[in-house]
Amino acid sequence: MNPTKPKVYAAKRLPPEAIAYLEQYCDVRLWDGEGAIPRDRLLSELGDAEGLLTSSDAIDDELLARAPKLRAVSTVSVGYNHFDLEAMRRRGVAGTHTPYVLDDTVADLVMALMLAAARRVTELDANVKAGKWVRGMPENEWFGMDVHHATLGIVGLGRIGERIAQRAVHGFGMELLYHNRSRNPEAEERYGAQYATMDELLAKSDFVVLMTPLTPKTERFFRKEHFDRMKTSAFFINASRGRTVDEDALVEALRQGRIRGAGLDVYAQEPVDPEHPLLRMPNVVTLPHIGSATAKTRFDMAMTAARNLVASLRGDDGACIVKELR
Repeated sequence: MNPTKPKVYAAKRLPPEAIAYLEQYCDVRLWDGEGAIPRDRLLSELGDAEGLLTSSDAIDDELLARAPKLRAVSTVSVGYNHFDLEAMRRRGVAGTHTPYVLDDTVADLVMALMLAAARRVTELDANVKAGKWVRGMPENEWFGMDVHHATLGIVGLGRIGERIAQRAVHGFGMELLYHNRSRNPEAEERYGAQYATMDELLAKSDFVVLMTPLTPKTERFFRKEHFDRMKTSAFFINASRGRTVDEDALVEALRQGRIRGAGLDVYAQEPVDPEHPLLRMPNVVTLPHIGSATAKTRFDMAMTAARNLVASLRGDDGACIVKELR
């Protein structure tokens, strides 16, 4: 190994191209076990590491104490709620993530959730496979709701929200409302997006899509009071982070018919408990957190994370440093 190269540990399986890129600039050690790396194994690998590539491991005081030489952490994700930002700031450790490369892929999935929930795709697929499609049954038993020209409310109109807006407005002729901490003039001009208060958005939207990042301020942000203000015919879609929602309140809203259905890719606990009531509701589409899960996008994310780590360690411009650590 070249002693002039910084030592890095990749705590996640990577495509050969990402490994080769890292090896051009770094001395690389790799986790090659099955599944996620155990916490104790990760901590034991970081004694001389200057860089760490990960996707969900908690970067906190415990880890930083075991990694005295650590200078940069690169996560293969756009979300970075597993970063203890204050701890990293105290230690002067850079943190990077992978925005942009997954925006279109996640937006596709949000549209799929909307369509599947509104047209009851998974529910009716199960019925057909169970032999419940028989002659003479009333047609209206399988009626769904139109997505085209409905009203979409996006809570958190950031990069991914804008990609959803593009598909919804230009592809489905939907009316678009949004609620943000600040207005988005570009989206207003490009997609005819209308800024709304939270109450206005909930009262008018046929689909409410939650796209807020998980922070201490947004944990359990969407609560009973929000579900109570939605239309009884409306659908709730969450592809952000599960912990941004009070799941008990969502379950009660669905049980009591205060909303019509939901489409979920994320949960407060992941993997979701197989006994969770949401998994037993036919009007809820449940996916295993696959927002960015296509081969091309995951490859692009891994390459971006590798480039981010190298750029951070070399002091080059171009690394996608998370905004709180810039």
